[in-house]
Amino acid sequence: MERRVYSGMVGEIPGEIRLDRYAAENLGLLSRSQIRGRLLEAKVNGKPVKRSRLLKTGDALEFSWLPPREENLEPEEIPLDILYEDDRTVVINKAAGMVVHPGAGNPSGTLANALLWRRPRRPGAGLETGSAAGNRVVSLRTGIVHRLDKDTSGVIAAAYDDEALAFLAAQFKARKVEKRYLALVQGTPREQTGSINVPLVRDPANRKRFVPGKSAGAGKPAPGKPAFTGYRVIRAWGDYSLILCRPRTGRTHQIRVHLRHLGHPILGDPLYGRRDGLFPGASLMLHSYSLALILPAFPGGISRFRAPPPERFKTLMAALERR
Repeated sequence: MERRVYSGMVGEIPGEIRLDRYAAENLGLLSRSQIRGRLLEAKVNGKPVKRSRLLKTGDALEFSWLPPREENLEPEEIPLDILYEDDRTVVINKAAGMVVHPGAGNPSGTLANALLWRRPRRPGAGLETGSAAGNRVVSLRTGIVHRLDKDTSGVIAAAYDDEALAFLAAQFKARKVEKRYLALVQGTPREQTGSINVPLVRDPANRKRFVPGKSAGAGKPAPGKPAFTGYRVIRAWGDYSLILCRPRTGRTHQIRVHLRHLGHPILGDPLYGRRDGLFPGASLMLHSYSLALILPAFPGGISRFRAPPPERFKTLMAALERR
């Protein structure tokens, strides 16, 4: 397997920072655990160094690493609803039911397969896996920056090269990306606006689920990863409501668990919801409505993308209005 290569100058940083931490947190190419496991080779100012080497602003950095294996991942020509595309990035309105990345039971037909087909057909997109042209890394990879659950529709961004991926990933890591979701839930929250600040842990009884972290005792923080979701009720029909959610963190199933914790699970949620008598066949009513971030092509400002509510939302809301 050919190695991937990155080269560039260390950006403005306060003081000094370890090379592995800079690669993970500032560039967003790999996590620190991935760096340890993928045989990172690095040079600073032309000299080989260890990953513990301290970097400072202006250092010339070169490193290479083994890419993750993407076994049986084949390019597939799959129609996508493109909201924006240039030679380095793409923003998509993902359909509900589309898996983002292959996994058990979903070996093909995913967004990753579609992006692998689309990427080399972009003007200027290179195919030389693991090579670098100047400061731009070119490699055949999916470039998916963040995830949406299979049955969650809406806005999702991806990159066509490693440098663009690092640029976008660093914004998600620093929580500088603004994400807004629409959720059709059972019941109506007592407070029209509010926030849910509850850490999440994996459910020991069901590894596919997450649950709120329970308090470890007086004065001790609850276990789990911090998770924060702001919300606002947009429309209420008594026993149903449409909620706009703004997650500040990006934990797996965060909105789904938080709304259940609030007492208002998302309609049609097979993991965290309740059976609904009025809409027993509803799918997961969660939609990534908007995404605001800085694109490599427009580094001087924020780009905003919106995906209007899909037909499944319109159909159920119309039915609620007629009641």
